[in-house]
Amino acid sequence: MSKKTVFLVIAILIAIVGIFAYLNSDYIKDKKGMHINAEIMLKEGDKETLLTFDEIKKLGEEEFRANLKSGGNPAVEHSYRGVPLKNVIERANVDTEDKTQVIVRAVDGFTSAYNISEVLEDNNMYLAYMMDNEPLKSREDGGDGPYQIIVRKDQFSQRWAKYVLEIELQ
Repeated sequence: MSKKTVFLVIAILIAIVGIFAYLNSDYIKDKKGMHINAEIMLKEGDKETLLTFDEIKKLGEEEFRANLKSGGNPAVEHSYRGVPLKNVIERANVDTEDKTQVIVRAVDGFTSAYNISEVLEDNNMYLAYMMDNEPLKSREDGGDGPYQIIVRKDQFSQRWAKYVLEIELQ
């Protein structure tokens, strides 16, 4: 392959990336605004419900303990404050009978899927916003928040999701 061909291919790829970045800039700006304002979007089909921090706190705030294991370190028990994830879903008036999973998306692009039965199980899944009496800091501030999904019955903390931005029922 000649140098001209390689240069032309690189130039075309750069142009394509630039075009996609421009086309997605409003979407990214909206999501970043939601993250900064501690808002969460709940989706079910075409229905979308935006919840603010104050609305979420009113959904049955609870204090609970869970073990956090990160990296090769031993598990450490922490105190969290948040609301049961099933309360958040109920707030959106979604019929869960025909749903099989809950998809959680984070501001950094991380996506995690949970079985609807484990989401609806008592004392299992929470949308947390405080750890050890401190608000969860945003990603930009070096934290795991403003929201984090905690799966209490996951003893190794491997199915948790931080920087939560969107919850979708399917």
